[in-house]
Amino acid sequence: MNYLAHFYLVGGSPDALVGSLLGDFVKADDHADYPPEIQRAILIHRQIDSFTDAHPIVSRSKRHLSAIHRHTKGILVDLFYDHFLAANWGDYATVPLAEFTRQVYQALTDHETILPHRAQRMVPYMIDGDWLGSYTEVDNIGLALKGLSRRLTRPNSLGQGVADLQANYAALQSDFRAFFPELVEYVATL
Repeated sequence: MNYLAHFYLVGGSPDALVGSLLGDFVKADDHADYPPEIQRAILIHRQIDSFTDAHPIVSRSKRHLSAIHRHTKGILVDLFYDHFLAANWGDYATVPLAEFTRQVYQALTDHETILPHRAQRMVPYMIDGDWLGSYTEVDNIGLALKGLSRRLTRPNSLGQGVADLQANYAALQSDFRAFFPELVEYVATL
């Protein structure tokens, strides 16, 4: 799952939201200095990733994608699933998406000093571009993929990935709708 889903799944406290982001920025054995709720959210982030990566519905979603994305299919599916969550937010959340993203951005801003340097550099771009709210639009997913493509060190096809979303929209959305409730149920057991 990508950022929006991680924030949604971890719960609403500022520390949990921060820990949810840190799951992508802190090494597995390098989280002991954070407060307990942040540590817990980092671990939940990793469990979400493991559950997602091993799930047969996610594997099916990857099979919908072009072979040119061989090494980046997981990234594409993560971002596509965030699009479906954002676009159908009212089906999953009672708080409006704009209010939820405001809470996330505030938590990240308030905790800026404890974020690793890479996250400190990224968060202002996330907020200024309203990445989480912008996921509702397919065109913005294309922009996000182009940005991700530039940040990866090896050559990749991420910048072309939005075509796969457009071509397989109904199948991918169906996969998301089948998978996400299972993920929510799994996280509730953690």
